[in-house]
Amino acid sequence: MRQNLRKEAVLENFIYKPLWFIYEPVYSIETIYLALQKQISGMYKSSISLKKEVIIHLVFWLIWMYYSLIVLDDNGFRIGEVDLFYTTGMVVYVTTFYVHYLFVLPRVFKPFKWKKAIMGFVISFLFFATLRYLIEEVLTLYFLNIRNYYPGTNMVYYFYDNLFYSSQPIILCTALWLIIFLVRTLDYNNYMIREQKNLEIKFLKSQINPHFIFNTLNNIYSMVHFQSPNALSAIEKLSNIMRFTTYEAQKSMIRLSEELNYIHAYIELEELRHYEKSFVKWELNIKDENMEIPPYMLSPFIENALKHGAYSEENPILISLFCDDKQIRFEVKNQIGQQKKDQLGGIGLQNLETRLGILYPEKYRLQTHQEDEVFSANLEIRLK
Repeated sequence: MRQNLRKEAVLENFIYKPLWFIYEPVYSIETIYLALQKQISGMYKSSISLKKEVIIHLVFWLIWMYYSLIVLDDNGFRIGEVDLFYTTGMVVYVTTFYVHYLFVLPRVFKPFKWKKAIMGFVISFLFFATLRYLIEEVLTLYFLNIRNYYPGTNMVYYFYDNLFYSSQPIILCTALWLIIFLVRTLDYNNYMIREQKNLEIKFLKSQINPHFIFNTLNNIYSMVHFQSPNALSAIEKLSNIMRFTTYEAQKSMIRLSEELNYIHAYIELEELRHYEKSFVKWELNIKDENMEIPPYMLSPFIENALKHGAYSEENPILISLFCDDKQIRFEVKNQIGQQKKDQLGGIGLQNLETRLGILYPEKYRLQTHQEDEVFSANLEIRLK
């Protein structure tokens, strides 16, 4: 129960309200960072996991050691001289590196502000200088009677000198942290875009289903009200439609033949309601009926024609479908009914255009045209 509530909260904050992430990048840094840290209870997995991050750090330190410890001279490669203060310096170096990495930078970017950034770098510098002074000027003097700087060294000069030595671990740490953070941010951004698209598609399909079924139930209600003998047949066809919406329509892709069977069932319900047949004429040129398309890609055109058109055997609805492995061309023409208006504004066609923009960006063309009393809707999709 708690897990479900948590997932709903995540969807509410990270998917239902995705636009702030796109248009307010400064604020989104905090949200991305928190999401990356929590991994959203297993719903999102970063491409750079903790294990991979450790490996990246190990590689970083191997490269750093190569350039810091390995010396090339006439005798070839050798390890440079390592004395007491070189060792203590490395302890201060590595400690400052990870204090800056684990504690300073996450707070600087939650959310990012220049004042916080400057203060964070100052804190890291002071930490480096103070820790180095404590180890090399206090502890080594107490235990080994030796110190790194000459006695009486001015503190102003000491901090000025350490400004140079502290800059390397702080700058390298910041660069490594930003690279990893940038990769995770881009990865999370792509994840959010995919989730937003998936959720929007599901939402649009959930709108199409009730709208389509609502019209069908109205038709059956009318037949039952007038005690039509075709009522039982209509209920059977409705069960076929419900089977499609329950199982097939939940898939991301279905066979073209399944979409056409769904359309035929809807048209047959209309034929039963109007007690006439042959008010729809088909022109099909299909290379492969098993080719896959998103569900509800063609049916909104038919629904629009049946809802807004005037049709009969003399003025049938004309449906033309051409499909091959390169493109889909679909056209529906119908007479406009009196006191009815065809427009790209119904739920079905509006949702269709939105889904096309998500599934086939810059690969589709959806046009509607009215000439005299004839309304036509054309869809072209480039598959390759």
